[in-house]
Amino acid sequence: MIFTATAEGWLDLGDRRVRCALGPAGVVPAAEKREGDGASPAGVWPIREVWYRPDKGPPPACGLRVHAMSEHDGWCDDPADPQYNRHVTLPYPASAERLWRDDHVYDIVVVLGHNDDPPVPGLGSCIFLHLCKPGFPPTEGCVAIARADLEDLLATAQPGDAVEIRP
Repeated sequence: MIFTATAEGWLDLGDRRVRCALGPAGVVPAAEKREGDGASPAGVWPIREVWYRPDKGPPPACGLRVHAMSEHDGWCDDPADPQYNRHVTLPYPASAERLWRDDHVYDIVVVLGHNDDPPVPGLGSCIFLHLCKPGFPPTEGCVAIARADLEDLLATAQPGDAVEIRP
C-alpha cells in the first residue's frame, strides 16, 4: 500500500484522509532536496522501520520491524560523515539529530527510505513520518500526523509499503 501525503496537508490512509504537516518550504523534487532546506522531498519512499519510546507506550502494533528507542539513539545529519542519514549512537562525533526528544514528536518515528540506498551527501537526511505538534505546524521536511492516525497507519502497514509525498 502507498500512503499519499499532499502539499495541501492531507495524508491518505486508504479508507480516509487525515491532516498532516510537511516542511515549511513546501514539497520539492527529490533531486532538488538539500540538507536543512526545510522542504519535503517529492517521491515514493519505502517504509524502512519504526522506532518508539518505550516510556511513552507499548510498541506499535504493526507488521514492520520495530525498535525500542533509548536516550542514546540518533540519526546522523552531517553530509561529511560516513554515517550520513543513518542511525547512530549518541554522543556521536558528527552532527546527529537526537531521537529521544522532549516534545513528543518522535515518540513514534517511521523511517522513510529517502536518500538511503546509498545516501548521497547533502541530499537530505532524517526524512521521517512522525507525530505532529499541536496545531500541525510545519516540520523540518518530514511528514507528521496525529498519534491515533499514525497508530492506525501502522496497524495496516506491511513490509513493502511506502509513503508518497506529492506536490
